[in-house]
Amino acid sequence: MLVLSRTETESLLDLDALRHALRAAMTDVSAGRVSMPPRIAAMVPDRGLLAVMPAHLQGSGSLAAKLVSLFPGNAGTRLPTHQAVVVVFDADTGEPLALLDGISITTLRTAAGSALSAELLAREDAATLAILGTGVQARAHAEAMVRVRPIQRIRVAGRNQDRVGALCAALQDSLGIPALAADSYADACADADVICAATHSPDPVVRRDYLRPGVHVTSVGYNTEGREVDSATVIEALLVVESSDAVLASPPSGSNDLRTPIEEGLMGPEHIHAEIGELLLGTRPGRTSPDQITLYKSVGIAAQDVAAAHLVLTAAVERGLGLQVDLSA
Repeated sequence: MLVLSRTETESLLDLDALRHALRAAMTDVSAGRVSMPPRIAAMVPDRGLLAVMPAHLQGSGSLAAKLVSLFPGNAGTRLPTHQAVVVVFDADTGEPLALLDGISITTLRTAAGSALSAELLAREDAATLAILGTGVQARAHAEAMVRVRPIQRIRVAGRNQDRVGALCAALQDSLGIPALAADSYADACADADVICAATHSPDPVVRRDYLRPGVHVTSVGYNTEGREVDSATVIEALLVVESSDAVLASPPSGSNDLRTPIEEGLMGPEHIHAEIGELLLGTRPGRTSPDQITLYKSVGIAAQDVAAAHLVLTAAVERGLGLQVDLSA
């Protein structure tokens, strides 16, 4: 079995190549060419959960599973709230082939998925990007979005102004684009053409009255006690998801007391306009007017992890990276 560290895994994940790999994976999901059962989770009372996310992609022949833990109590410690590994198997024999760092795969495939949604739904002239949040997803989203739209300025908002300032400096240095600290989430959103919400907030950081016409919103944050996008935005926007089944599935037992807009009776499943794969297949239209507000809500699906892992493993073998471990010894 090939074992790849976080540094090695990150070095093999190019955001453009990953976005293209996700195009194929999302197309396969909507075309019914992916075996992807609902995630299951083992609960640790008052601590967190361990979820299992397996998938087989017929298009690439990839077979893998991600094991991901969510321990909210890690916030503010040296450990992240989400930790993960990905195990890749041979789809012909079932032999375990590789063990990969799952944190880097999760971070970058999530950002690449959001960038793919912007490529398909954001206005072509989108120039102002709002980043809500200051964690690893926030930075990854900024780096991914500038690859698909002509971003000229970035606004960053978060709860900790020191972290906001540090992220602005880092983005301006790495991207060469002006990145300014916003006084509030509303201020960051006010003139944004694309908004990336990547927070752990239980209260909405994206509200309908913050949004200008024509904005594209991506939301990847998750909190068992609330959500980062308000119901009014979800209801009024053109809503696109990775997988309708994944969005509508009940959360693992005991993991979430949150009531969604559907459970509140404010909307029905039919409000989901399309899956990303349906836009790629051309079976559903995307944006239909410059003033339309579009929303990509990501819950994270195994097909994306497997596509990313396939990309990493292929590159690692080509470059001779990683440590070979004989499990049968």
